[in-house]
Amino acid sequence: MIDDILKDAEQRMQKSIESMRGEMAKIRTGRASPALIEHVMVDYYGSPTPINQVANITVQDARTLGVQPWEKPMVPVVEKAIMEANLGLNPMTAGELIRIPLPPLTEERRREMVKVAAAEGESGKVAIRNIRRDANNDFKSLLKDKDITEDDDKRAQDLVQKLTDKYVSQVDEVVKEKEAEILTV
Repeated sequence: MIDDILKDAEQRMQKSIESMRGEMAKIRTGRASPALIEHVMVDYYGSPTPINQVANITVQDARTLGVQPWEKPMVPVVEKAIMEANLGLNPMTAGELIRIPLPPLTEERRREMVKVAAAEGESGKVAIRNIRRDANNDFKSLLKDKDITEDDDKRAQDLVQKLTDKYVSQVDEVVKEKEAEILTV
């Protein structure tokens, strides 16, 4: 029983790290990345659809994204959706291809992005701590039902704490990498 709870906690912690990495990818650095606009929703014949399901997103160079809708009538719709997403991007249409030049980041904007990355990291840590709390509650209920001994409970809580420390340090590493990426000019 203890092993099952520990496995579940570890899997959930790994998913939290993956989710946080996904959120970090959306934070803009100096380089072009398709993740910057993948969350933009496009009105696809009346239903909101993620942009990557109606168009091909490519990196043309370090500061330019290319978006090529799969259907010609979608070009102005996709362009409008990118402008309305409040990302500070100005798409330019050339035939069926939409080019999105990324303006260089100012020092002030880079500092703001570092703060956003740190806040995202803190959210990841909170999620991991919540998983630890859930696992510890499971152990306490097993102890209350007399399915495990107090020694087993103590050992299990120590193991969950070690898991928590491991994943919190991974969160710190991810945040540190992202900060370095943002501050690189």
